[in-house]
Amino acid sequence: MEVTRIACSARLNPGKFEALLEQARRLGRVRSLAWQLFGSINAAPCTGQDLRNLWMRDGTCQTFGVAANAWKETLRDALDDIAASRESAKAAVRRAVAKRPVVDQERCYRLLKANRWTEDRWLSRQMRQQWKRGKNHTHNQIIIRADKVSTFVLVEGGDVWLKVPGIEPRRPVAVPLNTKIAPQGTLRLILRHGRVEVHHQVDADTMRTSHRPCGTRTVGVDKGYTEVLTDSDGDHHGERLGMLLTSESDRITDRNRRRARLRSIANTASEAGRLAKAARVRVNNLGTMKRDRQAARYRAQVRTEIFTAVHRVVDKAEIVVAEDLTKTFSGRRSFGKKTNRRLAAWTKGVTAEALTNVSERRGSALVLVNAAYTSQVCPRCGGFGSRAGEQLYCTSCGVMWQADHAAAINVLRRHGDPDITLRTPHQRVKEILRERADRQRIRLPIQDSSRLGDGGERSIRLRPHLDRCVQ
Repeated sequence: MEVTRIACSARLNPGKFEALLEQARRLGRVRSLAWQLFGSINAAPCTGQDLRNLWMRDGTCQTFGVAANAWKETLRDALDDIAASRESAKAAVRRAVAKRPVVDQERCYRLLKANRWTEDRWLSRQMRQQWKRGKNHTHNQIIIRADKVSTFVLVEGGDVWLKVPGIEPRRPVAVPLNTKIAPQGTLRLILRHGRVEVHHQVDADTMRTSHRPCGTRTVGVDKGYTEVLTDSDGDHHGERLGMLLTSESDRITDRNRRRARLRSIANTASEAGRLAKAARVRVNNLGTMKRDRQAARYRAQVRTEIFTAVHRVVDKAEIVVAEDLTKTFSGRRSFGKKTNRRLAAWTKGVTAEALTNVSERRGSALVLVNAAYTSQVCPRCGGFGSRAGEQLYCTSCGVMWQADHAAAINVLRRHGDPDITLRTPHQRVKEILRERADRQRIRLPIQDSSRLGDGGERSIRLRPHLDRCVQ
């Protein structure tokens, strides 16, 4: 498995950045022309080789003003994007084909696979409905072939410099990077705000973390807000996540409030005819460079905290049982406005990505289970408890639980549950849990006839298995 790594330029000369940006603008024209000529139904039977030969034959490639390797790699990348959009449209068309008579399905599938749907009027009409003509919006990227990539270092043990082809032949551009690991293979250069991002592929099997063994146990985990994960042992991992999310959410709210005030000042000045003042405010106070840098730094901090927490769980787990949170739960929240805003930034998608990637790279198994009511059921007696913040109080057995710890135990028990599967509706899950709690409640009390109270009440003794601690 390959993963993408990003190296950024460090203290890049503005002249070099402008030279690379001009090259990216010219290559953006290549992408636009490829989408214009090849991103339609009529060009579906053609191939990228046909388009490249056409440009070389009629001299179109001479108007790009870049090296041949640069525009050919850009053309290949643009055609890959077009093919991806076309395959996405085919997926919807295949679902429509499945509803047609069986005698027509095989022929339609064959025409779709060979990109010859224009031979069938019904298929052509379906593709026109699903595949809309796209338009290029990328004018800041450069694709560099692997044999054109070279790196060097100025001082032994120092940061790497990347040498990339420039617009003029035999005039490469040297870009200083902020890493000591030399990027290899085909590179994608993305130019943003005076900085160059170098995207390159790394084999996950050669990474350091792929040689770290996983644990030997089966552990259930619950994803949270104040911390990344809480496992079934009661250990919390990634406890800085809540602080990061809360502080960033509050900072963005204050910043947007100040920006709105400055935007109002600029609009008022523009309406009053003071265009110079309005322009100064928009240029110096309403830009996006600092905002984007802060957002990138925040995302990096969150990802580091999440991936570190997942690694700690995998250190002791061979099988990680986690709740499936890909489904969006409907319903209006009764929290305050500030709490809703903070919960909206909950990074459960990044946590799910980290669980999948780390488990695959380190050899552990990830099992997803149904998440319905896992944080509302008492692990001891199975009855529904009363949730108050981070505490779960069971009114049946009188035990106080930490809510995330109880949820992790319930998630672990969902593994292999024959009645509650991953796709069981939450209404049915609630019925099953209530039925189990009722059966448990009926079976638990033991009436001892030898002990009668003054009022004729029989004393009740719980079965011994309730007194066992939850492992």
